[in-house]
Amino acid sequence: MRFRHADALRSDFPELSAGALCAEVGTARDAGSAAGLAMRVAAYTARATARLDRAPESEFPEVRAWRRAFARMGLKPTQYRCASEALLRRLRKDGSLPRIHPVVDVCNAISAAYGIPVAVLDAERIAGPLLVVRRARGDEPYVSFGGGTEHPAPGEVIFADSAGRAHARRWTNRQSAHSAVCGRTRRVIVVAEALHDGGADAVADLLTTVAHELAAHWRTVPEPAILTPAAPECVLTTPSASGTTAP
Repeated sequence: MRFRHADALRSDFPELSAGALCAEVGTARDAGSAAGLAMRVAAYTARATARLDRAPESEFPEVRAWRRAFARMGLKPTQYRCASEALLRRLRKDGSLPRIHPVVDVCNAISAAYGIPVAVLDAERIAGPLLVVRRARGDEPYVSFGGGTEHPAPGEVIFADSAGRAHARRWTNRQSAHSAVCGRTRRVIVVAEALHDGGADAVADLLTTVAHELAAHWRTVPEPAILTPAAPECVLTTPSASGTTAP
């Protein structure tokens, strides 16, 4: 699977820093020690809570950068929030993060700790060979978590696969139910994107952290790929527990 951002989108947002990885995670039952994983989720959540104790999420530079981007896209930032802001807001109000799936739970906690949106997609639900972040034509189907099919507005930023299906709407606002990670998920694609100053280093550090947790709890060794204007596309391979890779 190849992953990239459309050239026009990179031109519109030259401050974009992004990276991705792919990993074999078996099923939800194949995760390592539940207690050990819960401790790691708690540790990252505590980091996020400590930041929130000092300032609300709306003042985080990572969140402020995405708010500016949403405004540039014609979206009201307090109506449509990037995924990390939504998590931080929930954590501040409820004192906890949702529990969905072991992989998603640890990635959500890491996302909150860094303040950076992280997408976690079921790789087998994405039609290859290309997953691209681009502006919508308006005819791409998107499956909501309510079960309905929507069509993003022309020009809206989406994650689109080679079959023309949208896997996220409003860029980092909301993922699709079609490729949501669930109990039958065996391979995941993880994408991190930042727009703030210092985003390149933060994305690299975040993905290294995700790779470390996947290695510790799912006995896989994913290789994060960092995208740059000079290298805007990566090929995502899936490392197995034996150390071999698959496309």
